[in-house]
Amino acid sequence: MKKRIAILLGITQLFVAFGALPTGVMMILQSDGSGLGMTVDGLEGTPFSNYFIPGLFLFVVNGLCQLVGGILSLMRRKQAGLIGLALGIILVLWICVQVYLIGLTPFLQYLFFCVGVLEVILGYLLYARKGE
Repeated sequence: MKKRIAILLGITQLFVAFGALPTGVMMILQSDGSGLGMTVDGLEGTPFSNYFIPGLFLFVVNGLCQLVGGILSLMRRKQAGLIGLALGIILVLWICVQVYLIGLTPFLQYLFFCVGVLEVILGYLLYARKGE
């Protein structure tokens, strides 16, 4: 059971990483949002004047860290559960802050909120079974 949880957690983390890495790069390189078909008008009412800082966070935390977490989960390292739990919490908070700052947009926020919750659950289950 622990092996299945680790594999599912790893796949979940890689799913997040492979979505966040290219999106984060585009937000960093074209911080006006044009690379993703967005405008900076979408940031009105936020502390950001462009997408550079959100893109950097997306790339590093939800991209690179999730990638490393996914690899560690698939390798079934002992710290994978705790890392998955932490990254899941960060992903859920990321979506909550997004909704607070820019409002609710359909589909992707719902999807990644649910993925974050799944990651929290899987990370906890893997962490709680560390002695097995």
